[in-house]
Amino acid sequence: MRGRTKKSGAVILGILVSVLVFLGGLYAQESGKSSSYSPVVIKEEFATIMARMKAAMSGVMKRQMDLLNERYDLSNRPAPGVTMSRGKPIQEGVRVKLPPDMTWGILGAMGPEEIRGKELFPAGFYPLPHPNHSEGGMLFPKFHIDEIKKQEGRDLTSYLGNI
Repeated sequence: MRGRTKKSGAVILGILVSVLVFLGGLYAQESGKSSSYSPVVIKEEFATIMARMKAAMSGVMKRQMDLLNERYDLSNRPAPGVTMSRGKPIQEGVRVKLPPDMTWGILGAMGPEEIRGKELFPAGFYPLPHPNHSEGGMLFPKFHIDEIKKQEGRDLTSYLGNI
C-alpha cells in the first residue's frame, strides 16, 4: 500500500512540474521576454531552403576546409604499426599549426600572460565554428550567454570560435 502512495505522489509531482513549465513558457512568450521556447518562424518553403543550401554547399565546404588548412597540418603521416580497431591508420605528430616564425620551444618558454598579450595562442586549440551557422541554429543564444556571465562570471563567447 505504501509503494502505491509514493508512486502516486511522484506522478502528481511530475504532472505539476510539467504544467508549471508549460505555463512558464507561455508567460515568457506573452510578456515579450526572451525564451528558448520561442516559436521557429520559417518564411521560406522547404524546397527553396534546400535548393539554396545545396547551391551554397561548395562555398561552405571551401570556407571550412580553408579554416581547417589554416589551423591544422592535414597531411597524411600515419604512425607505423598503429591502427584503429578496423585498420584505419592513426596519424602521428603535432597537427596544430603555429603562427609564422614560432616554434613549440619558443612558445613553451613563454608564460600564459605573454602568450595572451602577444596573441600567440595557436588557433588550432580554439573551437571550430559551425560550418553553416545561419541554418545550424544558435549554439548559445545571446540571452543564455548574458545570464551565465551574470550568474557565474563565465563568458561562453570563448566557445564560439573565430566565426
